[in-house]
Amino acid sequence: MGKETGFLEYERHDRGYLDPKERVKNYKEFVIPLAEGELRTQAARCMNCGIPYCHNGCPVNNIIPDWNHLVYEDDWRDALEVLHSTNNFPEFTGRICPAPCEASCTLNIMDTPVTIKSIECAIVDRGWKEGWIEPQVPSKRTGKSVAVIGSGPAGMACAQQLARAGHSVTLFEKNDRIGGLLRYGIPDFKMEKHLLDRRKKQMEAEGVTVRASTEVGVDVSFKSLKENFDAVVLSGGAEDPRPLQIPGAELPGVHFAMTFLAQQNKRNAGDDEKTAAPNGSLLATGKHIVVIGGGDTGSDCVGTSNRQGAASVTQLEIMPKPPEKENKALTWPDWPLKLRTSTSHDEGCERDWAVLTKRVLGENKVTGLECVHVEWKEGKMVEVPGSEFTLKADLILLAMGFLGPRKQGMIDQSGVALTDRGNVDANVVDYKTSEDMVFSCGDMRRGQSLVVWAIREGRQCARAVDEALMGVSELPR
Repeated sequence: MGKETGFLEYERHDRGYLDPKERVKNYKEFVIPLAEGELRTQAARCMNCGIPYCHNGCPVNNIIPDWNHLVYEDDWRDALEVLHSTNNFPEFTGRICPAPCEASCTLNIMDTPVTIKSIECAIVDRGWKEGWIEPQVPSKRTGKSVAVIGSGPAGMACAQQLARAGHSVTLFEKNDRIGGLLRYGIPDFKMEKHLLDRRKKQMEAEGVTVRASTEVGVDVSFKSLKENFDAVVLSGGAEDPRPLQIPGAELPGVHFAMTFLAQQNKRNAGDDEKTAAPNGSLLATGKHIVVIGGGDTGSDCVGTSNRQGAASVTQLEIMPKPPEKENKALTWPDWPLKLRTSTSHDEGCERDWAVLTKRVLGENKVTGLECVHVEWKEGKMVEVPGSEFTLKADLILLAMGFLGPRKQGMIDQSGVALTDRGNVDANVVDYKTSEDMVFSCGDMRRGQSLVVWAIREGRQCARAVDEALMGVSELPR
């Protein structure tokens, strides 16, 4: 794979970024792609591993060494075909995936993994530029119909695969545009939305009927879908946010992160303020922002707040500060727990770890947040005496994760069994729920997770549905 001595001859070189002072002036993507020659050089670093652990690291099982070698050989079109054989939307993962494949790369033992994510993104971007990516219209129709509910990455992947198998697929989305978390959760500066629109056109040409602004359980009953479709797929995501259960959390100025992020994405899409924020505008402009939650959603709030002109941004995490470097002997090739600093953090943010929030301050609106540092003793979290502190806050954004899918409406009407954690109960073999010919995939089934896991589950669920309808399936797993 690649050049056998490439990893010895070439150093790792990855994509760069626009200067933070420049990129915070707008919501455009700011990654600077590598030149074609440099990409081929980086692909040449892919080793002829006896066991390519990157395969195991990648949730969609991308055949990474093969398309790396094809890029090295300047065979971009075949590289695209190999890439698409496992991943419907590599332009999404090539932008927002945390790249567990690179963590599993053999060269990561020395902290110099192959730039897999950058090469993946370059392959698919070139495919679109050259016009190589076209609708894959099935040669024959099966006469079977499937309703896919939820148009996030799992629903999109499932719908596209089922349409390519010849089924009549209707993709239901409660929002006005498809994409789910990709559309209204991921900021435009990480992934611009024309990428979603482009795939939507491809899917419609392949036979997918998109019904946006249609909430199943409200605008159309679940019973009617069961009566009018041969199979139903639940792929609505995990949308029930974890609340902040401390005194004062009910005050104006405490909001869920997804409300804040969705409003800005709608503004970027051209919506007027009344449409983007029907219940009132959430803006960080001139305000002291506190983000509770140290994950990706919290980081996205930081980047968006910076672009809106916040006076200050502080991000809090209840867990201890991770080590800056992992112990390779203990973690590789698994995903390591270590300190991760995002591009949003680089744009300006105070971060604090092992922080427990105690009380939101204010009367008619938020003015501050009382906190205390914690430590773990004998497996229990205890407050550190004398570590209490107060943060000034005009707007508190809650990015503490999700508790599973919203139950009211579709889930309640469907009657499907739930797990102890509140997710739809279905396994990863046949993706069947407790209801006949009702399937589930993505975050609605597994809980909050990565986009790349959603794509994997959508593809595998499509095969399970196809097999249930037809007895056999030629769709890949």
